[in-house]
Amino acid sequence: MNEKVLLAEEKDGIVVLTLNRPKVMNSFNFALLHSLKEQVDALKFNNNVRVVIITGAGRKAFCAGADLKERTTFGDLQVKEFIFTIRNLFTSIEYLNKPVIAAINGVALGGGTELVLACDIRVAAMNASMGLTETRLAIIPGAGGTQRLPRLIGRGKAKELIFTGRRVDAREALQIGLVNQISDPESLLEECQKMAAMICETGPIAIEQAKYAINYGLETDLHTGLGIESNAYWVTIPTEDRREGLAAFQAKRKPVYKGR
Repeated sequence: MNEKVLLAEEKDGIVVLTLNRPKVMNSFNFALLHSLKEQVDALKFNNNVRVVIITGAGRKAFCAGADLKERTTFGDLQVKEFIFTIRNLFTSIEYLNKPVIAAINGVALGGGTELVLACDIRVAAMNASMGLTETRLAIIPGAGGTQRLPRLIGRGKAKELIFTGRRVDAREALQIGLVNQISDPESLLEECQKMAAMICETGPIAIEQAKYAINYGLETDLHTGLGIESNAYWVTIPTEDRREGLAAFQAKRKPVYKGR
């Protein structure tokens, strides 16, 4: 596996994954997809990591989607394999048992925007632009875009953006709810690190269960969703962390959570 296509840096419970193909706008080839999957699978069982940040190398692009030069060499079967691989990868990111923040440092098109949509929180640099542009290539988003975008910004707006293939800049992305926050390019990672640090102050099991309840509850009716929430809450009751949170509150000190 060519590790250079993906960089990983871990510090203080936060890991930053950097898509590292800047010469081709950090576009996805099979090597990058497999490297990212390997990291995500490992992070699921790494209790030292509390939050994941995904970004792109350089300031020009977060990810321009599929590497179209590689794609032109594919037969129909390889295209299906690529779509299957990228779709399953993004689903594993969406359901990872840790929060994932997208630090959108530049252009995010096609699969790049679909990666953004699979993350839990999205922070965009002011120079960023996003778009599901696949229809302009006579295809459709195939890594979750037709499903995640309408769930995030609403059916009508999602149809507009997918049908036209139009890009949106950072300000419009914030306005329509595509991103949570915008930032100066120079301070993008710093802002994401601050948000990640705040998450690291919370209970690890609580965060895992809250993400579980939100992800699965939104796919059901309210009654079923409330049941999912209750079951997720029950998981936190017997934990050492819950008792530590109460003790710290009473002692007026910061809690020290251990994920137990």
